[in-house]
Amino acid sequence: MCDTCGCNITRANEHLIRPGGRHARTPQGRESVEVLANLLSENDRIAAHNREHFDRHRVLALNLMSSPGAGKTSLLEATIDALGGEISIGVIEGDLETENDARRIRARGVEAIQIATGSACHLDAHMVHDALHHMDLDRLDVLFIENVGNLVCPASFDLGQHRNITLLSVPEGDDKPAKYPVMFRAADLVLLSKTDLLPYLDEFDPGRAERCLRELASAAPFLRIAATRSVDVNDWLQWLREEIAVHAMRVARGESRRPAIQPDGAQRHAGEHAHTHSHTHGHSHGLGQGRGKGHEHGSHGSGHPGRLAEV
Repeated sequence: MCDTCGCNITRANEHLIRPGGRHARTPQGRESVEVLANLLSENDRIAAHNREHFDRHRVLALNLMSSPGAGKTSLLEATIDALGGEISIGVIEGDLETENDARRIRARGVEAIQIATGSACHLDAHMVHDALHHMDLDRLDVLFIENVGNLVCPASFDLGQHRNITLLSVPEGDDKPAKYPVMFRAADLVLLSKTDLLPYLDEFDPGRAERCLRELASAAPFLRIAATRSVDVNDWLQWLREEIAVHAMRVARGESRRPAIQPDGAQRHAGEHAHTHSHTHGHSHGLGQGRGKGHEHGSHGSGHPGRLAEV
């Protein structure tokens, strides 16, 4: 379980960190909920920094989220195969351990940085920031961040991305948007994956899955894909092309876009304390004209267990 998002705190044990609870204060005397709130605030600060960096280099950053095994890496492979000669792609992979997914991406000639999170059940902005030390964004049109397989915590953390993409695979069942509303509310696009299995899993109703999504007041596009069949990813590829074009126009106007981060779970664990934060920090972005680098990364002292494996 992860200490940075509070997922080790549940409704059954949260009384322990409330005022008067056994663990209401840290050994240093600070309130436990304050510690979690400060972590979330610092994450948002670094995420804003990451997004500014992406925008200066005119890179579209997309966060891929799903349960384990829903087909995120297969989708990336199919995307690289289809668009590798048309756009320049980079990938950051997040898993608790192994470089398996990064190796699959590198085998297609695309730069991939693997983040091994250890026990953390999601990526955070600090991990992504550290990974950017190892990437040349001047060469990229789009950066995919493949988050840790998890339908809960990744939705609550801003990484600096512009869009959230959530995959729902046919074997998981068509009620997942209803069961995991925080994740699906965060989605700017929902991809129904492994649709080639629909003839064999007739209990899955795509219509019901989309209705569950709409009942969350989500207007996110709902597209069907089968990444193992190139003909069945065309709608996704068209969405991606259009999003890259829209992002270029947005950056040209000096604008940016923050996705629909859903801090419900994280804020509940942090005591739902309202907090404000500044998006200023003490190192230069070198925000000049053009795609020059000029970005100076400083140490943010996140102390997070994530570690990087370079290409």
